[in-house]
Amino acid sequence: MKSRSVHLSLHIHKNPEAMAERAAHILAAACEEAVAERGVFKIALSGGTSPIPLFRLLARTDWADRLPWDKMTFFWVDERGVGPDHPDSNYGLARRELLSKVPATHFYRIHGEDDPEEAAARYEEQIRRDFNLGPNETPRFDFMLLGMGDDGHTGSIFPNSPALAEKKRIAMDVYVPERKTDRITLTLPVINNSRCCMFLVNGEDKRETLTQAMNLLTPPKLPSQMVRPRAGDLVWIVDEAAATGARPGKEKE
Repeated sequence: MKSRSVHLSLHIHKNPEAMAERAAHILAAACEEAVAERGVFKIALSGGTSPIPLFRLLARTDWADRLPWDKMTFFWVDERGVGPDHPDSNYGLARRELLSKVPATHFYRIHGEDDPEEAAARYEEQIRRDFNLGPNETPRFDFMLLGMGDDGHTGSIFPNSPALAEKKRIAMDVYVPERKTDRITLTLPVINNSRCCMFLVNGEDKRETLTQAMNLLTPPKLPSQMVRPRAGDLVWIVDEAAATGARPGKEKE
């Protein structure tokens, strides 16, 4: 197979609100292209605080009216071991901040309240059905919305996790010793098969990790550094604090 270099783009903005504007434009363009070519836009969302400004922006009338919600199918990159109404639920966050405020009707949540192994298997089977996959095929999402922890984790793939070595499964259950909790996550082969992986990262505490994660010239060590789409785009949208350690100031491009 012919090798392909990663198409990397970096956008630095002054604050999370400006980041959300940029992210919304990139997401909308990807959605328009996917719907025009395939009739549907399949996106996987992440939790945490980073996507909240984007969710709130997309829920605003001016943005909500621009997107073809009936042609958008929502999945999740990962989920914590909690039910949908728990404050820590990634699905619950997206529902509160976005999905309950727009006419979205197609979404497949991860059942974090169930046994982790069973929840991961159920989620993988759902993805296989929706993407009409054969036994050894990998789903190709149109868009992955990703975040990064200060330890470099993304999704629920943490440093030293068994998930780093997983090559065959689409979704898997992982135990996170640092958090003393079970989670379910999409695997790296699935993430790296996406047409676009977009990271949202903000905060000065992420600066050193961000520098390492964006280095594509060295062998990857951090989970976020291992996100290298094989035939897609890698987009980093960060604030000035994460990029330089500087306080909010003049916006950069």
